[in-house]
Amino acid sequence: MDGLAEPAGDEMAGKRDYGQFCGLAAGLNIIGERWTLLLVRELLVSALRFNELLDNLPGIGPNLLAERLRTLGEHGLVEQLPVPGDGRAKLYRLTDRGQQLRGPVLGLARWGMQFLSADDRDGGEIRAEWGIIAVQAMVDGDRVPDTDETYEFRVGEEVFAVSVTGGAARFLPGQSESAVAVVVSSDPDTFIQIGAGMVSPFDALAAGQIKLEGQPEAIRRCTRLLGLT
Repeated sequence: MDGLAEPAGDEMAGKRDYGQFCGLAAGLNIIGERWTLLLVRELLVSALRFNELLDNLPGIGPNLLAERLRTLGEHGLVEQLPVPGDGRAKLYRLTDRGQQLRGPVLGLARWGMQFLSADDRDGGEIRAEWGIIAVQAMVDGDRVPDTDETYEFRVGEEVFAVSVTGGAARFLPGQSESAVAVVVSSDPDTFIQIGAGMVSPFDALAAGQIKLEGQPEAIRRCTRLLGLT
């Protein structure tokens, strides 16, 4: 299913409006409903088809997903793109306005990792995309190196890069087209555990759960950026 199904009546009736002249309330009117921020999380990693979003968010259901996408689209946060070679399929992508949620979502993810427990790990699903979000959430904006360089992260089968230029860090999907100073490889479970403080970087390195390739000075800058030193 790549089209938008009609939402059920109770879903439409459940739209929230706080009726307050406040920026936070206005924002929550749009993204405060259940599943919406998790949907944004998925689209922060990459543009996806409807069925891919449905698979990545088990339990949401097609009608509710369609309604959440429609709401985000009505407020200019999500846009639909054609899929080359498939006239019926649509690709959903965050607009520039939607990308403005990256900072707040990563900040919330960083804050929320302190509440993760062993029970969450044992009983919950783990996806490589969420490992990417964990790494991005770990980036400390106050520790961006002065040196311009790129760090590549291989989280399971997913790859992305953090490019540092002019004292600012940018997230780039896919394998870096430029030379990389450091390559960090691990599984998503390990990255999330490190971010949650459930395992130390030293223990993960000693156990071979995480691998670092690069010159020592570059590795130190990369790990400091992630708040691991």
